[in-house]
Amino acid sequence: MSAKKPIIFLGPCLPRAEARALLEADYRPPVRRGDVLAAAREAPPLIGIIDGVFMHTLAPSPREVLQAIETGVPILGSSSLGALRAVELEPFGMVGVGRIFEMFKRRELIADDEVALVFSSEDLRALSEPLVNIRHALAAAEREGLISGAERRRLIRIGRGIYFPERSYRRLFREAEGRVRPEALAALEGFVRSGDHDLKASDARALLVEARRRL
Repeated sequence: MSAKKPIIFLGPCLPRAEARALLEADYRPPVRRGDVLAAAREAPPLIGIIDGVFMHTLAPSPREVLQAIETGVPILGSSSLGALRAVELEPFGMVGVGRIFEMFKRRELIADDEVALVFSSEDLRALSEPLVNIRHALAAAEREGLISGAERRRLIRIGRGIYFPERSYRRLFREAEGRVRPEALAALEGFVRSGDHDLKASDARALLVEARRRL
């Protein structure tokens, strides 16, 4: 059986409606163990891995994705689990897309939980904030002069110390009280609330654009 549309594994990184506006595809929930190889056997023109499961459900192993690559189906990865697998499997033909992939490739990021979050099983809505997005927002706030470099590094250390299902800006700011200037925290809170600092979403869009280009 040959799938006519590309297959994209997408969850909380990007709303489906926005994704479909960028690429007409067969959108499937965050990828689990066995899903990639099963999708490859459908012979789609392309597979894109953006979101995947963490914690209690097994994610696709590098070996599974490698077996899928060996079927000849092009496989792209970005943003979340897709970026992690792309770093591991780029030498074998998987294509990494986006800044998060590049950051892992350069070893600026090394921990899987940088991209991890928890989400609603009903509507795939994110229920926590991934550390990589927090890093992105803090870097932008430093460039704007709202926080110092030392404060940015301190906030990242605080964020890293929060267990990933519990990470949120609210929790970060609460734990930073007394450790970061109150005026800096107030400015940062407004900055985060008023802007789009979702690097995972940006990389998800980049994968869809690249997939459209290749097709």
